[in-house]
Amino acid sequence: MEKLVFATNNEHKLREIKELLNEEFELLSLDDIGCSEEIPETGPTLEINAAQKSSYIWDRFGMNCFADDTGLEISALNNEPGVYSARYAGEDKSAAANMEKVLEKMAGETNRSAQFRCVISLVIDGREIQFEGVVTGTILSQKHGKDGFGYDPIFMPDGYSQSFAEMTPADKNNISHRGRAVEKLVAYLRNLKH
Repeated sequence: MEKLVFATNNEHKLREIKELLNEEFELLSLDDIGCSEEIPETGPTLEINAAQKSSYIWDRFGMNCFADDTGLEISALNNEPGVYSARYAGEDKSAAANMEKVLEKMAGETNRSAQFRCVISLVIDGREIQFEGVVTGTILSQKHGKDGFGYDPIFMPDGYSQSFAEMTPADKNNISHRGRAVEKLVAYLRNLKH
């Protein structure tokens, strides 16, 4: 089975992606390869951040890998928090504080449209390719649901009556931004094998 490093230690993301990759690849985390340093994410865009992370692993460990960067883009806030989604309310990356900040900024706002965008940067044998997944939806006026992570309790995807945090992981993966980007990644990886 081919080894593939996912440049994250986020357990939620790892579990989500493992479910999507099935058993085709042995997915390794940063912990698994002994990478404990903080990988830089200093770019002004999701694309640059994802590429920074995957290149970092390839350059230092010489292993095929992929990294993602994801942002919540809210129309009424000029696409904030965007690239700053994880640390929107501060460097401690508190999901609860980030959601509170969004809810405060959106109080009384009628245009509640938003999208989650995920960019995956894959490096295979030193060559980089990117995949994007987008899901559009609405910012709710309060939190709904206990599952998921990040902004899931305040984001309701278009065509659904539940927030991401109210959905089963399988239902969320079927339509999520990360799920859509990973689908493209998996299709590409399968193609390489044939």
